[in-house]
Amino acid sequence: MTEPVLPPRQPFTRPHLLQIGDLNRLEALELLDRARLFLPFTQGRDKKLSVLKGRTLINLFFENSTRTQASFELAGKRMGADVVNMSVKSSSVAKGETLLDTAATLNAMGPDLLVIRHGASGAAQLLARKMVGCAVINAGDGKHEHPTQALLDAFTMLRTFGRVEGLTVAVCGDVLHSRVARSNVALLSMLGARVRLVGPPTLMPTDVGRWGADVFHDMRRGIAGADVVMMLRLQLERMDGGFVPSAREFFRFYGLDREKLALAAPGVRVMHPGPMNRGVEIDSDVADDERVSLIADQVESGVAVRMAVLEALASYGGNGRAGGAGDPA
Repeated sequence: MTEPVLPPRQPFTRPHLLQIGDLNRLEALELLDRARLFLPFTQGRDKKLSVLKGRTLINLFFENSTRTQASFELAGKRMGADVVNMSVKSSSVAKGETLLDTAATLNAMGPDLLVIRHGASGAAQLLARKMVGCAVINAGDGKHEHPTQALLDAFTMLRTFGRVEGLTVAVCGDVLHSRVARSNVALLSMLGARVRLVGPPTLMPTDVGRWGADVFHDMRRGIAGADVVMMLRLQLERMDGGFVPSAREFFRFYGLDREKLALAAPGVRVMHPGPMNRGVEIDSDVADDERVSLIADQVESGVAVRMAVLEALASYGGNGRAGGAGDPA
């Protein structure tokens, strides 16, 4: 079967994707347009392209992940790349190797694209400064950002509503520890959505007033009239105690159930970046209702968006990537 010919794209002007601030509005919209082009390759039987043939993609995950790592792996393979998943727990990293040592080892392997998830904020930026001739994609670093998650969330809204501009999006729950929240506020605001942050004061960052979103501590007020309610995972593993009285109390006041959801706009849709804590931040009755839930759509959107990101960064490399410490990060 003859491979379809993709329309040309504008050369990407960024060497890496480390945060939403690396993109301007036109670049973000172009990535979403390209994701729409790749969506059929996530749905049909013919799922192989040769766009990245001869390129090597390394997935380097220092934190456990199912959705994100599998999504990048599928995206790379469907684009024709050679994909390597590095098991950090069984590697020399677990034996005391530093991130800079890892960068030196990776440079010797000569990858073209590197996807990193790390528990420390700024880890992706550090690797981007040290990698030679390689595009670095941030798949989540500490409490900093998760740019491809925000892109796939915006793409899911675009598929559902036909637009992002003008939507009211309520991002609810553990905002303090959420890199997803930070990236989504930046991207959705850039694309013209009205963003609300909803959660208890103990789970709001001290600088939240500078994020450019409306802040609510009452869940019912926060989601009233919202077109999209995006729930965030309660990240208990990052809490030392005192953030919430208990998971049960959190669900009572901030968990999404039918009674609270009824206050949102007609046609409201529900999202969650996963993994979900059912009965903590969201009720199963809501999460599994295909009439309102876009959670499965987010997973499907993720592969298409990451295909678009990989293609874009590879196109930068094909237009004279210099690499090394001089690359902007």
